[in-house]
Amino acid sequence: MSGSNFSTPGSAGSARSADAAAAEPLSFAVHSLPTPMLPSAQVRHGRLKMLLVLLVCAAPVIASYVTYYVIRPQGRTNHGLLIQPQRPLPASADLPLTDLQGADVAPATLEGQWLLVVVAGGGCDTLCERQLYLQRQLRESLGKNKDRLDRVWLIDDEAAPRAELLPALQGATVLRAPAAALGRWLEPAAGQFQGAHFYLVDPRGNYMMRFPAPSEPERIKRDLEKLMRAASGWDEPGR
Repeated sequence: MSGSNFSTPGSAGSARSADAAAAEPLSFAVHSLPTPMLPSAQVRHGRLKMLLVLLVCAAPVIASYVTYYVIRPQGRTNHGLLIQPQRPLPASADLPLTDLQGADVAPATLEGQWLLVVVAGGGCDTLCERQLYLQRQLRESLGKNKDRLDRVWLIDDEAAPRAELLPALQGATVLRAPAAALGRWLEPAAGQFQGAHFYLVDPRGNYMMRFPAPSEPERIKRDLEKLMRAASGWDEPGR
């Protein structure tokens, strides 16, 4: 119809609208990521139980480390008492030794061997006889290591050893020494007399262990065996 003003699809007006839309820049909206869900109370409870189980299982190990490295227990397995500090073999002036014939003997001649020492008077009472017997048995019990240990009887008076004792003393070292000088070197336990103990001297001449009285042979033997093993790298039989 004349006078009508309408446009059809694809007309110039529609084209202009499309061009305007095309000219507008495109925009992108970035949405925030979803917040992760926190563990539920049940999950947290399960994790706590697992942690407690692990702590219970680890407790013995932790306790042993704390005990050893922090508390440092003072327990010991040896029967004999370790002498701290060790007491070196005195010089002749401080410990004059003589043999049974009265000849002077230098203390240094005793070095080079382990010494299991008995101290008693020459009359040798019942306890002395027992100590000398055990001394011989303990040495024999060491088997192949017995040649690394010498038996020593230090007589602390002027009495002569009884004749019936001499056969049992074959291979032992028997010397005299003043009781006072011996007491300054081989000091007994408080309340004990010197003849009650066995005394152990190492190959360097150090008095390093005293065995309790009364003597317990099996426990003394175990100590001697442990010492022989520990010293096997540097100690050999003979002087």
